[in-house]
Amino acid sequence: MDTADLVIPESDWRKLLAACSGDGALLYLYLRAGGDPSQAGTALRLSPSRMDCAAASLKQLGLWPETPRVLRPAEPPTYSEAEVIRQLRESDGFNHLLGEAQRRLGKVLNTEELKILLSLYDYLGLPAEVISVLISYCIQRAKTKGTGRMPSMRAIEREAYRWADLGIDTMEEAAAHMQLELEQQSQVSAIRRVLQITDRRLAPAEEKLVRQWIQWGFGPEAVALAYNRTCLQTGSFSWKYIRSILTSWHNQGLHTVAEIEAGDKRRPGPGQQSQQPNAWAREAVERMMQTQEE
Repeated sequence: MDTADLVIPESDWRKLLAACSGDGALLYLYLRAGGDPSQAGTALRLSPSRMDCAAASLKQLGLWPETPRVLRPAEPPTYSEAEVIRQLRESDGFNHLLGEAQRRLGKVLNTEELKILLSLYDYLGLPAEVISVLISYCIQRAKTKGTGRMPSMRAIEREAYRWADLGIDTMEEAAAHMQLELEQQSQVSAIRRVLQITDRRLAPAEEKLVRQWIQWGFGPEAVALAYNRTCLQTGSFSWKYIRSILTSWHNQGLHTVAEIEAGDKRRPGPGQQSQQPNAWAREAVERMMQTQEE
């Protein structure tokens, strides 16, 4: 592997730092240098379980080189009630999974919900223990979001397809994915409180924007600084204004409060800017040229 000219994009190393996964960072460097993914465990002297966790971290962060397979919910076979009953009689694994699912969700699944559970087990081919972790994750996510109710089987099904697309099919990968997702959801909740949005959940577009800020490397403290500046400048909270502030900081490579404050000190003040020779003349000429072109 040639590592002489190895360059790591800023967006990548910020994701790696936020994930706090030493094995994940090591695996990333190995792959970035052109290493063979199938030989990574041996080359890095990682045990199978550590390798699975490291790979899961990179997949979750969008840094894994493989293109995930895409499965669509419209593709599964239509299970009949008789097929569900047959699986319950013949498959100890599915029978145990059903008991775990009902225990975790606190209810008896109806026929349609049983068919969904069977599709995750039979069609997606997810191991029973992975589906059990998936259900626990969906429950924890619902609690973190403050919905006050258990996730539906349809919501669990959507998340299962996402896990299948990411190639999460072992306990180690499921645990690593669950930890990273819940940590990010905790950050989303913290930022929601910083933005003083306490009486409702974030809309999907709002949460997508907040997650983007987190992926850029902004924590709640930096977002709080942007929020305060937004309110001071506009008199109220504005998604458009705070997004422009954070985008500007991101483009300048400023993501922590210390970096932002240091950047403020380097920026010339109003008095210094007005002292630039002939600045007003250049601006007047530019405005005149724009007017002529229009």
